[in-house]
Amino acid sequence: MQVSSSNVSLQNRYFSGTGSIGGIHLPDFNDRYVFSKKKSGISDEEYRKLIKEQAYEDFAKGQFQNKSEGFNRLMKSYTSEVSPDRKGLITSGLKAVSKNRKNVPKPIDFVATLLEGKVKYQKLPSGNSDYIEFYDKNGEMVATYSNNGWTMYTTNAEASRQTEMCMIYNEAWGNAKRGIPLAGEEAVNEENPQNSFDAKA
Repeated sequence: MQVSSSNVSLQNRYFSGTGSIGGIHLPDFNDRYVFSKKKSGISDEEYRKLIKEQAYEDFAKGQFQNKSEGFNRLMKSYTSEVSPDRKGLITSGLKAVSKNRKNVPKPIDFVATLLEGKVKYQKLPSGNSDYIEFYDKNGEMVATYSNNGWTMYTTNAEASRQTEMCMIYNEAWGNAKRGIPLAGEEAVNEENPQNSFDAKA
C-alpha cells in the first residue's frame, strides 16, 4: 500500500446493495478502504507484534502488503483506531441533506454541524447532479459524494498511522527475507542471560 500526504483519494466508486438515504447509496463501511472510527482495545505494543507476525506470515506465502488479506484486515483495524466517525458523519449528513432537499424547492448550499463535523451540499447546475462534502471536527475533508459515486480521503492522522504500520511491516518483512527469525522486542544474551541486563541504564 503506498501512502502519501493527506487528502489522498482512497477510492472513487459506486456501491450497490449498501442501502441508501434520500436516494443516495451509502458506501460499504465494511470495505477494506473505508475507514471509520473503531476502538479495538488492542495496545500499540500488541499491534506492533501482530504487524511483525503478519509480515513474516506474508513473506512465507510470497505476499507483500495489500496482496495479503491479513495485511488489509490489520491495516483497516490499525487505521480505524484514529479515523473520524465517517459512518456517523455520512449517514447523519445524508439524512440532513435529504430532509433539506424536500423542504427547499431551489438549489442551495447547505452547511450543517453533525457529530462535531459538517457537510456541504450543492445541487449542480445540471439540475440532477448532487455534490456533497463531508468534514470531520478538525475541518479535514473525509469524503465526497457526486453522482459518479463516493471518494474517501485520508486524514493526517490516518496517513501517519498507515505510514507507521508500513514501516514496521516492511522492516519485519525484510528481516524475514534475510532469514532473521522473528523474536521479541529485546534481544537476550544466550550465553549468559543474567548479563543481558545493563546496570548503567
